[in-house]
Amino acid sequence: MKTAKPLIALAASALLLGACTTVPTVYRAAMPGAPSQVGYTEYKIEAGRYRVTFQGGPGAPENQIGDYALLRAAELAIRDGYDWFRVADRSTSVSGAGNGPHLSVGGGSSTYGHRSSVGLGIGTSFDLGPGPAFTRSLEVVFGKGPTPHDRDAYDAREVVKAIGYGRQRT
Repeated sequence: MKTAKPLIALAASALLLGACTTVPTVYRAAMPGAPSQVGYTEYKIEAGRYRVTFQGGPGAPENQIGDYALLRAAELAIRDGYDWFRVADRSTSVSGAGNGPHLSVGGGSSTYGHRSSVGLGIGTSFDLGPGPAFTRSLEVVFGKGPTPHDRDAYDAREVVKAIGYGRQRT
């Protein structure tokens, strides 16, 4: 019995550490069939129009995921010979959200014969996971020449300069 307590503590520690394991969010192409789909994908809709998606790992900041989607759009524009791109549509989805700490209070009473009792309970739960995982999807249209004066239009080379430097890429 004395050896059971350390073994139980060791198993509980291993489970807690396993819950903290995450896939790092680095700038790369998503690998089909991999356990985690972290990275970018693109789909050519027609000449000069793409759908670009970046899937982040759990806990990665939403801003980072959005920046990486813009970066991939800029790289595609430059690769295809364009100067700028406009975001025609964008969406963000999140998975693994809502798993934060919870507090619940419950009560009850009972009567049996001439006796009665009252009970009160308090329970808590904590999510030990790394946090939500964000996915940003952009539909982009490419263009040549000067970048339009529009808040949804981006100079592709400037995006690569601003976001591309200092990123982790594998």
